[in-house]
Amino acid sequence: MSEFRIHHDVNELLSLLHVRGGDGAEVFIDLLQKNRTPYITTTVSAHSAKVKIAEYSKTPEDFLRKYDELKSKNVRNLDPLVYLLSKLSEDKEILQCLQQNAKERSEVSANATTSTTFAIPPTSTKMSMQELEELRKKLGNVTASSNVPQSAEITRKMLRDRHNKKNPTQPNPVFPNWVYDRPALNGDFITGATAAGDPAVAIGTMPLPAQEQALVDDLLFVLVGVDGRDITAQPVLGRQNRSFIVDPTLDMSIKELVNRVLPVASYYSTIARFTEEKSSFEYGQVNHALTAAMRTLMKEYLILVTQLEHLHRQGMLSLQKLWFYIQPTMRTMEILAFIASSVDKGDCMGGSTLSLLHDRTFNYTGDSQAQELCLYLTKAASVPYFEILEKWIYRGIIKDPYSEFMVEEHELQKEKIQEDYNDKYWDQRYTIVQHRIPSFLQKMADKILSTGKYLNVVRECGRDVTCPDAKEVLYTLKERAYVEQIEKSYYYASKVLLDFLMEEKELVARLRSIKHYFLMDKGDFFVHFMDLTEEELKKPVDDIVPPRLEALLELALRMSTANTDPFKDDLKVNMLEYQSVIYAILITTALSSGY
Repeated sequence: MSEFRIHHDVNELLSLLHVRGGDGAEVFIDLLQKNRTPYITTTVSAHSAKVKIAEYSKTPEDFLRKYDELKSKNVRNLDPLVYLLSKLSEDKEILQCLQQNAKERSEVSANATTSTTFAIPPTSTKMSMQELEELRKKLGNVTASSNVPQSAEITRKMLRDRHNKKNPTQPNPVFPNWVYDRPALNGDFITGATAAGDPAVAIGTMPLPAQEQALVDDLLFVLVGVDGRDITAQPVLGRQNRSFIVDPTLDMSIKELVNRVLPVASYYSTIARFTEEKSSFEYGQVNHALTAAMRTLMKEYLILVTQLEHLHRQGMLSLQKLWFYIQPTMRTMEILAFIASSVDKGDCMGGSTLSLLHDRTFNYTGDSQAQELCLYLTKAASVPYFEILEKWIYRGIIKDPYSEFMVEEHELQKEKIQEDYNDKYWDQRYTIVQHRIPSFLQKMADKILSTGKYLNVVRECGRDVTCPDAKEVLYTLKERAYVEQIEKSYYYASKVLLDFLMEEKELVARLRSIKHYFLMDKGDFFVHFMDLTEEELKKPVDDIVPPRLEALLELALRMSTANTDPFKDDLKVNMLEYQSVIYAILITTALSSGY
């Protein structure tokens, strides 16, 4: 956080709390800056803080539910905020102050509400019973539709429109309609189809061996997203997990084993829906790479189910054996489904997806197999992001078709630099987008931005540059590996820009030339110039001929000691619209307004 941001936040906090007098904002700002630490809140301290707040809260269930919801959406800085709140809850004086402030604010809000008057229309209008019934149905339909989560089609359209608005010349490609109109292609359950009717014989009336074989057959279907005879999938709304209905007449011992296996089918359904939805162009290259990695793992899962089916056809697969063989895969499917749900709930793309995967990989430190699985997914998903990063830090080029990269390019007119003489073009053309920064690159974000900017400045001046030490950047839990690559490219970009300015563009010589004319280092030319232009400058502004002033300026330069300056031809004459006093007033007004 920058010093200006700290000043702004402290002053805003003091204003909200109605703090007057006292030590002032500077004291608190100084304390904050002295106590800043690079260490991140650990998982243990965050968990302890969460438990402490839940104990203090009047509704702990609501707090824990909200915390889990925000955590599933990958909200940044959630754990540090919870840790801060737990510390505030320990200080009774601060709590009392906050409670008093909240009470005062609520009273002010209540007074403002009661003071507002509303014009209520007369109630003489009468409606018939039929009109009331129609109105009730319409309101019911609106309420029901508002409770349905946003469909994938609407989300895709929103993302596509946002991209096309930003890049009108490069619209997103779109899958043909038949991809979405044929649900049998996505590998998930097809619910809502016409039922085949009740079976002729209820499974509960069959012998136990026959029940077991029938359920094994059903489970093999359900594990690959197809309804069975006695096990059927329930429709899902939004981002819910898939649930199943098992024939109630089934023997309880067999039903218990079936219920142990069914979560794997639910995980499969979640993963299948996720990979199908996120494979659309609108969700970006990182999500595409993640779904491709998941599909690779799902192929191994389908091979396992195929092998189980082969055993079943040979009569060598019992329900107990099925449960035994499926258990090692259950953990993998659970992790994949959890990651899919987290990315889906958080509407993650690009850097936010990588942050979620990195945090999940880091959290599985004690579980080597789970960490290896998450590491595989993170490495695969980070490849397209790091390709964009490499182009930026090695060449100063952004190729980000789906707006996933942490650096965003804005369309600005470079030609205005010749007129406005400010750094707006270089300062605002490329900016950092916070929510697109992967958590493992947060500390290097400023250097990444500066590296590409430096190379881009040189490229804009007509010189192609490429970092000679360019190497492929790969994701690893050891951050030092790619941190070193970023630092090398940063030092190279800094050196290239500095050499370009100092040697090719002769910055020192140009500053010395500016010193000659604007600081009167060689002021004799100005005396000659004023003598030569005296008659011309006595005329009204509209009657002055600029080319004549240019010619007299060139003559004055050649008659003075500035004749040896190699940049003397760059000196031009410009007639101002206002007097110098007016310009001074305008500058003072702008400064006082905060610009």
